[in-house]
Amino acid sequence: MSADRIELFSYWRSSAAYRVRIGLNLKVLEHQITPVHLVRDGGQQHSEGYAALNPQELVPSLVHGDRVLHQSMAILEYLDEVFPEPALLPDDASGRARVRALAQLVACDIHPLNNLRVMQFFSDTWNVPQPERDDWTRHWMRVGFDAMERMLVESMDTGRFCHGDSPTLADCCLVPQLFNARRFHLDLSPYPTLVRIDEACLALQAFDAARPENQADAAA
Repeated sequence: MSADRIELFSYWRSSAAYRVRIGLNLKVLEHQITPVHLVRDGGQQHSEGYAALNPQELVPSLVHGDRVLHQSMAILEYLDEVFPEPALLPDDASGRARVRALAQLVACDIHPLNNLRVMQFFSDTWNVPQPERDDWTRHWMRVGFDAMERMLVESMDTGRFCHGDSPTLADCCLVPQLFNARRFHLDLSPYPTLVRIDEACLALQAFDAARPENQADAAA
């Protein structure tokens, strides 16, 4: 199974795809990235060909051999099960629960409220002006980051990274969300722990190579 080709359908600025790029890099898995532009041509994710691959018409999608996987969190856990080293989840049940909670705080509570299709609905259907859309985005980031900062500060399990001294699923989710926060000019000074962990992550080649600006389709 490990010899099967791996192809990631990605968009350079998609935080969900960014998570998976980090995970693939951490596991040093050879893979091909196929860009899917989320804005050009009315959104290439809505094309007939891509919709046949992913009925949700979202990125990322991961093809591993003859298997097609959807949803970034499911993809990352699949990679962790099929390619167990280095692990993205701790060995113990309580550690795994903590890492999943931190990851899902981002992936389930922050990100869905400010992703592209939500912003497009606000704009195209409700005619919400850009300043109000940006305020909405920053508000929900602050709500999530307030909680995440506290969860990290109050836990002895926090180390150099979100959980201990090795990157986990939680770090794969945190770093892309902080990229989004900077895009929307969110003041990150209330979140020194998040910023410290982000810096530690981005010092690693696996995270640096996954940065949006380092993708072949960046601003193409």
